[in-house]
Amino acid sequence: MPPEAAGRPSRSRIARTARLAVLPASFAGRTAVGLGRRIGGRPAEAVAAQVQQRTAQQLFATLGELKGGAMKVGQAMSAMEAALPEALAGPYREALVQLQEAAPPMPAALVHQQLAAALGGDWRTRFREFGDRPVAAASVGQVHRAVWDDGTAAGTPVAVKVQYPGAGDALVADLGVLQTVVPLMRAAAPGMDARALVAELRARVVEEVDYPHEAAAQTAFADAYAGDPDIAVPEVLAVEPGVLVTRWVGGTPLSRVIAEGGTADRDRAGLLLLRLFASAPVRAGKLHGDPHPGNFRLLDDGRLAVLDFGATEDLPAGWPTRLGPLLAAGRDGDAATMHHLAGAAGLLQPGAVSPGALAALLDPYLEPLRTPSYRFTRGWMQEQTRRASDPLGAASRTQRRMSIPPRHLLLQRVAVGLVGVLCSLGATVAVDAEVRRWLPGYR
Repeated sequence: MPPEAAGRPSRSRIARTARLAVLPASFAGRTAVGLGRRIGGRPAEAVAAQVQQRTAQQLFATLGELKGGAMKVGQAMSAMEAALPEALAGPYREALVQLQEAAPPMPAALVHQQLAAALGGDWRTRFREFGDRPVAAASVGQVHRAVWDDGTAAGTPVAVKVQYPGAGDALVADLGVLQTVVPLMRAAAPGMDARALVAELRARVVEEVDYPHEAAAQTAFADAYAGDPDIAVPEVLAVEPGVLVTRWVGGTPLSRVIAEGGTADRDRAGLLLLRLFASAPVRAGKLHGDPHPGNFRLLDDGRLAVLDFGATEDLPAGWPTRLGPLLAAGRDGDAATMHHLAGAAGLLQPGAVSPGALAALLDPYLEPLRTPSYRFTRGWMQEQTRRASDPLGAASRTQRRMSIPPRHLLLQRVAVGLVGVLCSLGATVAVDAEVRRWLPGYR
């Protein structure tokens, strides 16, 4: 996101607000047209599906063009792609990728200004070296490579995350504007409590721009996995509002493993990704909330390094108690028990989904639990997307009648993202054994 002057809205922010503001009116127009067609004799469900597709298409397209909080909401709602044909979901994904890759770097002088504000006017004395050219960029800040002055002759290689000026204020402002598109979000995903969703996202975004909060989460993970043979978490060396300094981590980016890695590395990375996400609530009392390939490295010693902790969820009691039994019932084909547990967890609208319909929807996703090892493939993911994308198909109808409580939003995002990365890796993973190891009640 380009830096904005503190306390003064930029033209780009005003334009974002204007584009968001017109969405509800266009939705009302489409609804009226749909009503006219229904009166004209078209089946009500077909008209509703068409309105839903067009509404979701415009919502995704608009969010995909925006930055700040709007882009964060677009990413959070990306699980809704499964309710859209690929022709609609594809351009939305491309828009988000372009936004992430096109974030212009801060000028070096502005970076220095931010460092001085956070670390003091003598900030350069804290480093032996500091690279002005960023090595990575994101929606709220950018990363620089440096050498921390730790009193030793060589110093410590570090990653310095510097937040864009005004990034937090811009994100919160965008999320406030997004309250106006709650009706549109409900139309795109009828089973979703859109107002509660926006409130939950607002809390998450505020945490993500809070570097001291991120540092505390990263430290909790670093303590939990200290000396671990499989997971490496870099130590936090310093943190101030707007600046976070951690040990530098090398290794092979997971994106490169996906693009050109051998079978052994792919399988190793897949296993350790699953192990991290399955074990973290038990070991660290937290869930890592962003399984994006850019957040991981495969180290030469075979460990998986985890780099970003801006999105985490506190689970001090570990996994939800119903999750293990629910997955076990689905694995074993016990549709009645799975339906009961899903309803008790608030995942079903009362009376809207039968046990058989729920089992038919979830059955393919439970396949990895029914074999000693499972190979994730892009073809499998594409087939599930195709199955759920047919707006008149049974899977899509069941999906629209389900309800995802806001408190489970991050868990859903993590599950979808993790499976997507495993499919991109083409990894073969012993899912059942790993889940059995970490989830209470999964027997």
